[in-house]
Amino acid sequence: MRWKLIKRRLSVSAPRMTVRSHLPWPLRWAALAVMLGFSGAIALWAFEFGKDIAGLDRVERGELSRLRAEVQQLRQERDKAQSIANTAESLLKMERVAQERLAEQIKQLEADNLALQDDLGFFERLMPTTGEGPLALRGLQAEVAAPGQMRYQLLIMQNGRAQPEFRGRYEIRLAGSLDGKAWSQGRADGGRSVVIKHYKRVQGVIDFPPSAVVQQLDVRVIDANGTVRAQQTLRL
Repeated sequence: MRWKLIKRRLSVSAPRMTVRSHLPWPLRWAALAVMLGFSGAIALWAFEFGKDIAGLDRVERGELSRLRAEVQQLRQERDKAQSIANTAESLLKMERVAQERLAEQIKQLEADNLALQDDLGFFERLMPTTGEGPLALRGLQAEVAAPGQMRYQLLIMQNGRAQPEFRGRYEIRLAGSLDGKAWSQGRADGGRSVVIKHYKRVQGVIDFPPSAVVQQLDVRVIDANGTVRAQQTLRL
């Protein structure tokens, strides 16, 4: 009987047995993680070792260094080009401003030249002719500025360059008609003093009755002794 029990346990028909580990599950997972980490470290080491053997790491490092050098050179060239562009733009702005100023100066010079030409022509027309006295009247003009007011201007010139300074006065007199009768009127102050070294431009306003019709304007230059030295009449 005993022999049969032993034979039954050792045969194929013996009942199955389950072997259970006494390690807890956290320790099992920790051990598995350690094994996986160790395996990964070995694989990484093998990969790097293979790269070193094949020379790939040195090639990559050399390529990376070359690319860095090229990037640095390109940056320097870019900065240099930007600096040149900024300088060129500044020079262009300065040149543009200088051209505008030069154009304004040219316009001003042209205007001054025209003004000088006009003044030259004016003075040429006013130059006294030969045979006249020591004083001459030129450029006598008059116009009605307002009812009862006559505005006038003229130039008193000395003939010759060695003439002494002239001191005297000039008188203005209007002539025409008033209420159908002959009429004339001078300045209320009788005349204005004038000192002439070479020439003197004089101008002013003389009042007259608004109903008067002014037909002419007379100018006389009188010296300190009361002698008339020059005179001129303007028909209106």
